[in-house]
Amino acid sequence: MESVETGAARHALARRLIAMIDLTDLSDSSSPADVERLCSRAMEHRVAAVCVWPEHVRRAGRQLDGSNVRIATVVNFPAGDDRAFDCSVIADRVIGDGADEVDLVLPYRSLRAGDHEHASAVLDAVRAVVPAERHLKVILETGELGNSALVGRAARLAIDHGADFVKTSTGKTSVSATPEAVTVMAHEVASASRPIGIKPSGGIRTLDDAAALLHAVEAVLGVGWATPASFRLGASSLLDALLAE
Repeated sequence: MESVETGAARHALARRLIAMIDLTDLSDSSSPADVERLCSRAMEHRVAAVCVWPEHVRRAGRQLDGSNVRIATVVNFPAGDDRAFDCSVIADRVIGDGADEVDLVLPYRSLRAGDHEHASAVLDAVRAVVPAERHLKVILETGELGNSALVGRAARLAIDHGADFVKTSTGKTSVSATPEAVTVMAHEVASASRPIGIKPSGGIRTLDDAAALLHAVEAVLGVGWATPASFRLGASSLLDALLAE
């Protein structure tokens, strides 16, 4: 990816992007101590949200109480193969534990095989237990869908079934967020009848990585469209790179 401008422009862009980070720890070894450190960093640097495993939602809530940092967690993650009922049970539990946002993996393998019914059932089951004031962010796993047309159909399906955000990736596959996928998603967002956010996630490690994704979105939706309410960056190491700028 091409480098953005140097100097003051990089500094200003880094500051803008920090406020859009979902600071994430979805490592297999994530511990209560790791979550506490994650939340402390999130409050110190005023990122948009933390994203943690479902079992850590209550702990994150206690630590973030009184802050503006939102709590996100994952459902049907990372494989996207769970039954609709099981997804709804977990989503209902994490909402009860205090999650502000549910990042749900779309059953992308089913969708790729032409089974829209299962994907729709999972989306509907989870949307039914996520209140309107909480965010449902649907992970399309764009790197596994194979082509732009299917990425567009996945984004449209998610939006039609109640997604508040469409998200690129789990970060657990070989191809994660790309400007090409984000551009396709942005076109679907532009044609939606209500405001929809976009969350690139996975493999975003540098300011230049993040800037390329931001610019891809704003090339479609307009300069200044992206705010913490409409655009997030799911990342674990990006904060360090932005702070270094």
